[in-house]
Amino acid sequence: MTKNILTKPFETVYNSAPFSKITNEDFLPAFKQAITSAKSEIDAIAKNNELPTFKNTIEALDFSGEQLGRISSIFFNLNSAETNDTIQKIAQEVSPLLSEFSNDITLNEDLFKRVKAVYDTKDSLDLNVEQQTLLDKKYKSFSRNGANLSEDKKQELRDIDKQLSQLTLKFGENVLAETNAFEMLITNEDDLSGLPEGTKEAAKQLAESKEKEGWLFTLDYPSYIPFMTYADNRELRKKLALAAGAKAFKGDALDNQDNVLQIVKLRFQRANLLGYKTHAHFVLEERMAKTPEAVKSFLNELLEKAKPAAELEFKNLQNFAKELDGIEQLEKWDASYYSEKLKQKLFSLDDEKLKPYFKLEHVIDGAFTVANKLFDLNFEEIDTIDTYHEDVFTYKVTNNDGDLISIFYADFFPRSGKRNGAWMTSYKPQSIKHGVNDRPHISIVCNFTKPTKSKPSLLTFNEVTTLFHEFGHALHGMLANTTYPSLSGTSVFWDFVELPSQVLENWCYEKEALELFATHYETGEVIPMDLVEKIKESATFHEGMQTLRQLSFGLLDMSWHANESPETIKSVKAHETEAFKNTTLYPEVLENCMSTSFSHIFQGGYSSGYYSYKWAEVLDADAFEYFKESGIFNKEVADKFKNHVLSQGGTENPMTLYKRFRGQEPRPEALLKRAGLLK
Repeated sequence: MTKNILTKPFETVYNSAPFSKITNEDFLPAFKQAITSAKSEIDAIAKNNELPTFKNTIEALDFSGEQLGRISSIFFNLNSAETNDTIQKIAQEVSPLLSEFSNDITLNEDLFKRVKAVYDTKDSLDLNVEQQTLLDKKYKSFSRNGANLSEDKKQELRDIDKQLSQLTLKFGENVLAETNAFEMLITNEDDLSGLPEGTKEAAKQLAESKEKEGWLFTLDYPSYIPFMTYADNRELRKKLALAAGAKAFKGDALDNQDNVLQIVKLRFQRANLLGYKTHAHFVLEERMAKTPEAVKSFLNELLEKAKPAAELEFKNLQNFAKELDGIEQLEKWDASYYSEKLKQKLFSLDDEKLKPYFKLEHVIDGAFTVANKLFDLNFEEIDTIDTYHEDVFTYKVTNNDGDLISIFYADFFPRSGKRNGAWMTSYKPQSIKHGVNDRPHISIVCNFTKPTKSKPSLLTFNEVTTLFHEFGHALHGMLANTTYPSLSGTSVFWDFVELPSQVLENWCYEKEALELFATHYETGEVIPMDLVEKIKESATFHEGMQTLRQLSFGLLDMSWHANESPETIKSVKAHETEAFKNTTLYPEVLENCMSTSFSHIFQGGYSSGYYSYKWAEVLDADAFEYFKESGIFNKEVADKFKNHVLSQGGTENPMTLYKRFRGQEPRPEALLKRAGLLK
């Protein structure tokens, strides 16, 4: 019998994941073995006869379970980027085991006694800042997760965590299945009126790949967004929009309404069990914002500034649609279409005119060049690293001395086994052990338009900023330089994690950066400066409405998770409508519901944290203002950002790190000014 490759050290280049040699059958036994092995490591720490010290308890704990961590990262990344029925079934089986294992650690009394013994003597220990942070984090991981509970309450916590792990997985599976299930086949070419040639060609190719005649459109973003933006046929836009908005909200086997109510109720019960008023109170204790009240106040303060601008923008858009096409009532499926038309009229700026300047390969090179100019990183595409799909690019990242900084994976195109959206993830964390700086393996996953028979992958400007956004997260992971894996890279407070990603988007609007990569894919001509000016001018187009939309998601998140009586919520739709009442511009669509496919908060890690995007925007606007004062490629400012933010992970309080970089606390004026919301 062949030995399971996941149960032994990887004999691969750079210790990379041996994807092609892993079979689905390997995962479950590998997980079970790795959990058993990790339990032995934990038991050895808990039963150690020596007096508890930082080294034999706190440090040992942080470096334990390395094999389990790697198997988990490989498996759950595949479950997001290249899943199938078998992987989803394994995920349902494995998640409760991992939840149980996590509880085995935090509810282990002997282990907690040792951690507490070290914690209680922390003032007499000669610890550096990173060690102090790790000690504090480890102690809280116990105290905040049930270590002080009675035995019966500990069992209750285990049961809740087990249910939650299965429900959140089921939620995500339903959303993916709904996304994959919908297809809109167009057979009459007249119905394609308004659509760009590239979109039509991609739709034709997709239909052919499924042996169908005509043009096929789906809910995958590269198909959905161009259709909603350019298709003249209002009825078909409506059909597509209703399908997208009704994901997991049809009362069938893939419906998520009950899952939402169960998740919210269980999170609330869990928080109560641990002595917190709500799930949001529990989560926010370990965030920069600290309390639900602070988050709501922050969101409502921005709402007050953005709402008048949003209402005026909406009124102007309505008038424009009426004038242009006699539209009496603007609906949600009209939003992108008329916004794009108005933007073209105001700025003579058409995304389709921009796309030829944003060939995917050029944009990737541009991101690499920006990273080189700022942080002295060099990217070399290599083919010696195994991947999980032929579309995945692999790179070796080095500094100017030739030292390995990171291995980098990039996966850009949609497919049926991949969830929508874009994200950054890691296959191996960075840490320093026995004097060796073990470098990280970082990945970004996106859903951009695939090349067609006649055209390469050409990005919309929005996709360009998305790529830079995820690459900003990737740089946070790549440049990590901490001792302990749990404090490395993006392991920071959730409302700080979006700073590196959002700040990097700013380079996409700057002439000096665009000239590096925005060249026409056929002629090689650099993007004309009048287009660059129009990109900058249009950057705040409909900023009020965009801000209102983001705030509405943050307020919806808080309405679910800062709720003190979630068990009384009977209707997901009615609750959501109430949460949205101060941010609604378009008429209500009864067949649609946001919550049932709001994966960020019901499957991802953003529960009680969706406000983080806006919070980080304050940070990123303030940080970029500092870059602009000295020049966007100023090495001194870039070094400060690298040394005090990107490399430090979660080793210190994020505000301390930010002030060390910036010399002051961030001011919201920079964001309001950039958004054009300051009168």
